[in-house]
Amino acid sequence: MINDLVAGALQRAGERNGREIERAAALVLGAVRADALVFTAGAGHSLASVAETFYRAGGLACVYPLYHPDLLPLHGAAASTAAERRSGLAAEVLAERAPGRADVVFVFSNSGVNPYPVELAEAARAAGAPVVAVTSRASVEAAPRRSHSTLLEQADVVLDTGVRPGDAAFPADDPRTVALSSLLNVFLWNEVLAHVFDTARQDGVEVPLWRSSNVEGGDAANATLLDHYRPRVPALR
Repeated sequence: MINDLVAGALQRAGERNGREIERAAALVLGAVRADALVFTAGAGHSLASVAETFYRAGGLACVYPLYHPDLLPLHGAAASTAAERRSGLAAEVLAERAPGRADVVFVFSNSGVNPYPVELAEAARAAGAPVVAVTSRASVEAAPRRSHSTLLEQADVVLDTGVRPGDAAFPADDPRTVALSSLLNVFLWNEVLAHVFDTARQDGVEVPLWRSSNVEGGDAANATLLDHYRPRVPALR
């Protein structure tokens, strides 16, 4: 029933973001070359996108997930909404490990107006780290302002999902269900990974990628990556 709807959204996202995907991939490859980290952040259901970037078969091993329990709906639905609207939480999260100039920061946020994603992106840029926003321009423009700025204004690169305000996409004439932001976030992240891999292969650069633990040799390959990144990424412990 929704095959055409989803396929169309994915196609448009790929076409809309061609140049920006290349720019984001160049930033990630720069971090890989420098043996630096790719920080990923989100709140609420955008944390599903952060989970997709971290310790994932086929995913980058140099990912540092930025996280606070208050931001996860499973720890309290209404509380998670309040948390991302709370000014100062981003500084608290970054106090454990802030990005540096060689790192890159991805912030997933569909509305892009709440204090947590905005302040996190602002702090990252102030520290010299480039910020890639994965968001919806239409949703940001329609959302009520809850911060002094928006994620669009604080990002160096914007990957626009094109998601409608409110996220729901079905039925087309009166959207009430079928939220697409998580799907499109993951799609754009994987587009970036594919570009990173292709460019790195052409340049003779090895990209640190996790293997599935359920294939032959996966554990051994991952053990080497764990030894290398665990001292800098506490969530790998």
